[in-house]
Amino acid sequence: MLSIRFSIFGRLVDIVGDGRHWRAFSANLDGKRVPADFVVPDGLAKRELLQYLEDLFHEHATPTNGDVRRIG
Repeated sequence: MLSIRFSIFGRLVDIVGDGRHWRAFSANLDGKRVPADFVVPDGLAKRELLQYLEDLFHEHATPTNGDVRRIG
């Protein structure tokens, strides 16, 4: 099972899955996770996750948090 952490315009999100089926969790720095309020489509390849998240959340960009980054 893969677990990939992203910073989405300052919001920590863990994407967990097997490379073809994904679940999204809101994360915090103390390790707690709750289901996120969005869905990652099944069939999305691991290499497509970053672009998908950028497309989905681009309206949340601010001058100080202007990108989606993989951080783990």
